[in-house]
Amino acid sequence: MDTTASPGLRAACDHVLCATCGVEYGHRSLPALCLICDDEREYVPRAGQSWTTVGELATDGCRTVVEQLEPGLVAIGTRPVVGIGQSSKLVVTDHGNVLFDVPPFVDGAAIAAIAERGGIAAVVASHPHMYGVQSLYSRAFGDAPVYVASADRDFLPLRPSTVRFWEDTFDVVPGVRLEQIGGHFPGMTVAHYTAADGCGVLLAGDGIYPGPEGLTVSFLRSYPNRIPLSGAVVRRIAEQIGRLEFDRLYNNFRDMVPERAQEVVQESARRYIAWVTGENDHLT
Repeated sequence: MDTTASPGLRAACDHVLCATCGVEYGHRSLPALCLICDDEREYVPRAGQSWTTVGELATDGCRTVVEQLEPGLVAIGTRPVVGIGQSSKLVVTDHGNVLFDVPPFVDGAAIAAIAERGGIAAVVASHPHMYGVQSLYSRAFGDAPVYVASADRDFLPLRPSTVRFWEDTFDVVPGVRLEQIGGHFPGMTVAHYTAADGCGVLLAGDGIYPGPEGLTVSFLRSYPNRIPLSGAVVRRIAEQIGRLEFDRLYNNFRDMVPERAQEVVQESARRYIAWVTGENDHLT
Protein backbone atom coordinates (compact mmCIF):
# COMPACT_ATOMS: atom_id res chain seq x y z
CA MET A 1 0.00 0.00 0.00
CA ASP A 2 1.14 3.52 -0.78
CA THR A 3 1.20 5.20 2.64
CA THR A 4 2.71 8.46 1.40
CA ALA A 5 -0.46 9.82 -0.16
CA SER A 6 -1.85 11.14 3.12
CA PRO A 7 -0.96 11.33 6.81
CA GLY A 8 -4.14 9.33 7.39
CA LEU A 9 -2.62 6.32 5.62
CA ARG A 10 0.70 6.14 7.42
CA ALA A 11 -0.70 4.06 10.29
CA ALA A 12 -3.36 2.31 8.22
CA CYS A 13 -1.51 -0.89 7.38
CA ASP A 14 -1.88 -2.29 10.90
CA HIS A 15 -5.39 -0.94 11.41
CA VAL A 16 -7.57 -3.91 12.45
CA LEU A 17 -11.11 -4.56 11.26
CA CYS A 18 -13.54 -7.45 11.47
CA ALA A 19 -13.12 -9.67 8.41
CA THR A 20 -16.86 -10.41 8.30
CA CYS A 21 -18.47 -6.99 8.65
CA GLY A 22 -15.53 -4.69 7.84
CA VAL A 23 -15.97 -2.47 10.90
CA GLU A 24 -12.78 -1.01 12.36
CA TYR A 25 -11.25 -1.82 15.75
CA GLY A 26 -7.95 -0.01 15.14
CA HIS A 27 -5.04 -0.95 17.37
CA ARG A 28 -7.05 -1.69 20.51
CA SER A 29 -7.26 -5.03 22.30
CA LEU A 30 -9.68 -7.22 20.39
CA PRO A 31 -12.74 -8.85 21.95
CA ALA A 32 -13.49 -12.55 21.52
CA LEU A 33 -16.26 -11.65 19.08
CA CYS A 34 -16.99 -8.57 16.99
CA LEU A 35 -19.79 -6.72 18.76
CA ILE A 36 -21.35 -5.86 15.39
CA CYS A 37 -21.50 -9.48 14.22
CA ASP A 38 -22.44 -10.93 17.63
CA ASP A 39 -25.94 -9.49 17.26
CA GLU A 40 -29.15 -10.92 15.82
CA ARG A 41 -28.95 -8.56 12.83
CA GLU A 42 -25.64 -10.08 11.71
CA TYR A 43 -23.81 -13.35 12.29
CA VAL A 44 -20.48 -14.83 13.32
CA PRO A 45 -19.40 -17.33 10.62
CA ARG A 46 -19.37 -21.05 11.39
CA ALA A 47 -15.59 -20.93 11.11
CA GLY A 48 -15.50 -18.40 13.95
CA GLN A 49 -14.40 -14.83 14.45
CA SER A 50 -11.60 -13.58 12.22
CA TRP A 51 -9.80 -10.27 11.88
CA THR A 52 -7.82 -8.59 9.15
CA THR A 53 -5.98 -5.31 8.60
CA VAL A 54 -6.03 -2.66 5.93
CA GLY A 55 -2.49 -3.72 4.97
CA GLU A 56 -3.45 -7.38 4.61
CA LEU A 57 -6.39 -6.43 2.40
CA ALA A 58 -4.10 -4.37 0.19
CA THR A 59 -1.61 -7.24 -0.04
CA ASP A 60 -4.46 -9.54 -1.08
CA GLY A 61 -5.24 -7.21 -3.98
CA CYS A 62 -8.03 -5.07 -2.58
CA ARG A 63 -8.40 -1.72 -4.31
CA THR A 64 -10.76 1.23 -4.30
CA VAL A 65 -13.21 1.75 -7.16
CA VAL A 66 -14.85 5.12 -7.74
CA GLU A 67 -17.93 5.86 -9.86
CA GLN A 68 -19.79 9.08 -10.57
CA LEU A 69 -23.47 8.26 -10.01
CA GLU A 70 -24.81 11.69 -10.90
CA PRO A 71 -23.56 15.26 -10.59
CA GLY A 72 -22.60 15.78 -6.96
CA LEU A 73 -22.80 12.11 -5.93
CA VAL A 74 -19.92 9.65 -6.10
CA ALA A 75 -19.89 5.95 -5.16
CA ILE A 76 -16.78 4.56 -3.45
CA GLY A 77 -16.41 0.81 -3.11
CA THR A 78 -13.83 -1.95 -3.05
CA ARG A 79 -12.84 -4.78 -5.36
CA PRO A 80 -12.94 -7.51 -4.31
CA VAL A 81 -15.70 -6.90 -1.79
CA VAL A 82 -14.62 -6.31 1.81
CA GLY A 83 -16.92 -7.07 4.73
CA ILE A 84 -20.55 -6.32 3.91
CA GLY A 85 -19.54 -4.75 0.60
CA GLN A 86 -21.15 -1.35 0.89
CA SER A 87 -21.08 1.24 -1.84
CA SER A 88 -20.28 4.40 0.08
CA LYS A 89 -21.56 7.76 -1.13
CA LEU A 90 -19.65 11.04 -1.29
CA VAL A 91 -22.03 14.00 -1.47
CA VAL A 92 -20.14 16.86 -3.12
CA THR A 93 -21.42 20.35 -2.27
CA ASP A 94 -20.19 23.95 -2.38
CA HIS A 95 -20.31 23.96 1.42
CA GLY A 96 -18.23 20.84 2.02
CA ASN A 97 -18.45 17.17 1.18
CA VAL A 98 -20.07 14.42 3.23
CA LEU A 99 -18.85 10.82 3.19
CA PHE A 100 -21.94 8.71 3.92
CA ASP A 101 -21.70 4.96 4.75
CA VAL A 102 -17.97 4.63 5.04
CA PRO A 103 -15.82 2.15 3.06
CA PRO A 104 -14.23 -0.75 5.00
CA PHE A 105 -10.93 -0.09 3.22
CA VAL A 106 -8.79 2.90 2.34
CA ASP A 107 -5.87 3.40 -0.05
CA GLY A 108 -4.14 6.15 -1.94
CA ALA A 109 -6.67 5.95 -4.76
CA ALA A 110 -9.55 6.59 -2.37
CA ILE A 111 -7.81 9.56 -0.79
CA ALA A 112 -6.86 11.02 -4.17
CA ALA A 113 -10.38 10.64 -5.57
CA ILE A 114 -11.88 12.40 -2.58
CA ALA A 115 -9.20 15.08 -2.45
CA GLU A 116 -9.69 16.07 -6.08
CA ARG A 117 -13.38 16.60 -5.31
CA GLY A 118 -12.68 18.87 -2.37
CA GLY A 119 -12.02 16.54 0.56
CA ILE A 120 -14.35 15.67 3.42
CA ALA A 121 -16.11 18.03 5.81
CA ALA A 122 -18.02 15.30 7.66
CA VAL A 123 -18.19 11.52 7.95
CA VAL A 124 -21.51 9.78 8.65
CA ALA A 125 -22.66 6.15 8.77
CA SER A 126 -26.33 5.32 8.33
CA HIS A 127 -25.97 2.62 11.02
CA PRO A 128 -23.28 0.52 12.76
CA HIS A 129 -22.82 -1.96 9.90
CA MET A 130 -21.51 0.97 7.87
CA TYR A 131 -18.86 2.38 10.24
CA GLY A 132 -16.14 0.90 8.02
CA VAL A 133 -12.75 2.53 8.66
CA GLN A 134 -14.29 5.91 9.39
CA SER A 135 -11.49 7.06 11.71
CA LEU A 136 -8.96 6.66 8.87
CA TYR A 137 -11.00 8.75 6.45
CA SER A 138 -11.44 11.39 9.14
CA ARG A 139 -7.69 11.46 9.86
CA ALA A 140 -6.83 11.70 6.18
CA PHE A 141 -8.88 14.89 5.86
CA GLY A 142 -7.84 17.05 8.77
CA ASP A 143 -9.66 15.09 11.48
CA ALA A 144 -13.06 15.71 9.93
CA PRO A 145 -15.86 15.13 12.47
CA VAL A 146 -17.37 11.64 12.54
CA TYR A 147 -21.09 11.83 13.36
CA VAL A 148 -22.55 8.83 15.20
CA ALA A 149 -26.18 8.50 16.30
CA SER A 150 -26.33 8.53 20.09
CA ALA A 151 -28.88 5.72 20.02
CA ASP A 152 -26.25 3.41 18.48
CA ARG A 153 -23.25 4.43 20.59
CA ASP A 154 -23.01 0.99 22.25
CA PHE A 155 -22.18 -0.50 18.83
CA LEU A 156 -19.18 1.77 18.23
CA PRO A 157 -15.97 -0.26 18.74
CA LEU A 158 -13.49 2.58 18.12
CA ARG A 159 -14.03 6.07 19.53
CA PRO A 160 -11.47 8.62 18.36
CA SER A 161 -11.73 12.20 19.59
CA THR A 162 -13.32 13.18 16.27
CA VAL A 163 -16.57 11.32 17.07
CA ARG A 164 -19.59 13.58 17.61
CA PHE A 165 -22.71 11.93 19.04
CA TRP A 166 -25.97 13.47 17.87
CA GLU A 167 -29.72 13.09 18.32
CA ASP A 168 -31.76 15.87 16.74
CA THR A 169 -32.18 16.44 13.01
CA PHE A 170 -29.59 18.89 11.67
CA ASP A 171 -27.69 19.97 8.55
CA VAL A 172 -24.31 18.25 8.72
CA VAL A 173 -23.16 20.76 6.09
CA PRO A 174 -25.48 23.42 4.69
CA GLY A 175 -28.05 21.67 2.50
CA VAL A 176 -27.37 18.08 3.64
CA ARG A 177 -29.78 17.11 6.41
CA LEU A 178 -29.47 14.09 8.70
CA GLU A 179 -32.50 12.41 10.26
CA GLN A 180 -32.74 9.35 12.49
CA ILE A 181 -35.62 7.14 11.34
CA GLY A 182 -34.94 4.06 13.47
CA GLY A 183 -36.12 0.62 12.42
CA HIS A 184 -33.12 -1.38 11.29
CA PHE A 185 -31.19 0.20 14.21
CA PRO A 186 -32.55 2.70 16.74
CA GLY A 187 -30.28 5.41 15.32
CA MET A 188 -30.78 4.46 11.67
CA THR A 189 -29.88 7.62 9.75
CA VAL A 190 -30.81 8.99 6.34
CA ALA A 191 -29.30 11.97 4.53
CA HIS A 192 -31.45 14.30 2.43
CA TYR A 193 -30.32 16.99 0.01
CA THR A 194 -31.30 18.73 -3.21
CA ALA A 195 -29.31 17.63 -6.26
CA ALA A 196 -27.97 19.76 -9.10
CA ASP A 197 -31.13 19.16 -11.16
CA GLY A 198 -33.32 20.53 -8.36
CA CYS A 199 -34.68 17.12 -7.33
CA GLY A 200 -34.52 15.81 -3.79
CA VAL A 201 -32.26 12.84 -3.10
CA LEU A 202 -32.46 10.49 -0.11
CA LEU A 203 -29.50 8.37 0.97
CA ALA A 204 -31.29 5.69 2.96
CA GLY A 205 -28.61 3.16 3.86
CA ASP A 206 -30.63 -0.01 4.28
CA GLY A 207 -33.25 1.59 6.47
CA ILE A 208 -35.34 1.63 3.28
CA TYR A 209 -34.20 -0.95 0.76
CA PRO A 210 -34.98 -0.81 -2.99
CA GLY A 211 -36.41 -3.87 -4.69
CA PRO A 212 -35.82 -4.97 -8.30
CA GLU A 213 -35.41 -2.02 -10.67
CA GLY A 214 -36.36 0.33 -7.85
CA LEU A 215 -40.06 -0.35 -8.36
CA THR A 216 -40.63 -1.08 -4.67
CA VAL A 217 -38.82 -0.82 -1.35
CA SER A 218 -38.90 -2.85 1.84
CA PHE A 219 -37.93 -2.65 5.49
CA LEU A 220 -36.17 -5.19 7.74
CA ARG A 221 -34.56 -5.42 11.15
CA SER A 222 -32.07 -7.94 9.77
CA TYR A 223 -31.28 -8.54 6.12
CA PRO A 224 -29.06 -11.64 6.38
CA ASN A 225 -31.39 -13.22 8.96
CA ARG A 226 -34.63 -11.96 7.38
CA ILE A 227 -36.09 -10.51 10.60
CA PRO A 228 -38.99 -8.17 9.81
CA LEU A 229 -40.07 -4.94 11.43
CA SER A 230 -43.55 -4.44 12.81
CA GLY A 231 -46.26 -2.64 10.91
CA ALA A 232 -46.27 0.13 13.51
CA VAL A 233 -42.55 0.81 13.03
CA VAL A 234 -42.84 0.89 9.24
CA ARG A 235 -45.82 3.23 9.49
CA ARG A 236 -43.76 5.54 11.72
CA ILE A 237 -40.85 5.50 9.25
CA ALA A 238 -43.15 6.19 6.29
CA GLU A 239 -44.78 9.10 8.10
CA GLN A 240 -41.43 10.64 8.99
CA ILE A 241 -40.03 10.18 5.49
CA GLY A 242 -43.28 11.53 4.08
CA ARG A 243 -42.33 15.01 5.29
CA LEU A 244 -39.35 15.09 2.93
CA GLU A 245 -39.33 15.90 -0.78
CA PHE A 246 -37.24 13.52 -2.88
CA ASP A 247 -37.45 11.94 -6.30
CA ARG A 248 -34.49 9.53 -6.05
CA LEU A 249 -33.40 7.15 -3.31
CA TYR A 250 -30.07 5.33 -2.99
CA ASN A 251 -29.25 2.53 -0.59
CA ASN A 252 -25.84 1.57 0.75
CA PHE A 253 -25.11 -0.89 -2.05
CA ARG A 254 -25.74 -0.57 -5.78
CA ASP A 255 -29.52 -0.21 -5.65
CA MET A 256 -31.70 2.83 -6.10
CA VAL A 257 -35.21 4.09 -6.82
CA PRO A 258 -34.56 6.28 -9.88
CA GLU A 259 -37.84 8.20 -9.94
CA ARG A 260 -41.00 8.83 -7.92
CA ALA A 261 -39.10 7.59 -4.87
CA GLN A 262 -41.35 9.22 -2.28
CA GLU A 263 -44.42 7.63 -3.87
CA VAL A 264 -42.67 4.26 -4.07
CA VAL A 265 -41.79 4.41 -0.36
CA GLN A 266 -45.35 5.23 0.65
CA GLU A 267 -46.95 2.62 -1.63
CA SER A 268 -44.51 -0.03 -0.45
CA ALA A 269 -45.06 0.85 3.21
CA ARG A 270 -48.81 0.42 2.81
CA ARG A 271 -48.29 -2.99 1.20
CA TYR A 272 -45.82 -4.08 3.90
CA ILE A 273 -48.13 -3.00 6.72
CA ALA A 274 -51.07 -4.85 5.20
CA TRP A 275 -49.10 -8.11 5.11
CA VAL A 276 -47.49 -7.99 8.56
CA THR A 277 -50.72 -6.95 10.29
CA GLY A 278 -52.67 -9.90 8.83
CA GLU A 279 -54.90 -7.88 6.54
CA ASN A 280 -53.99 -10.17 3.64
CA ASP A 281 -54.02 -13.48 5.51
CA HIS A 282 -57.00 -14.62 3.43
CA LEU A 283 -54.68 -14.67 0.41
CA THR A 284 -52.29 -17.22 1.95
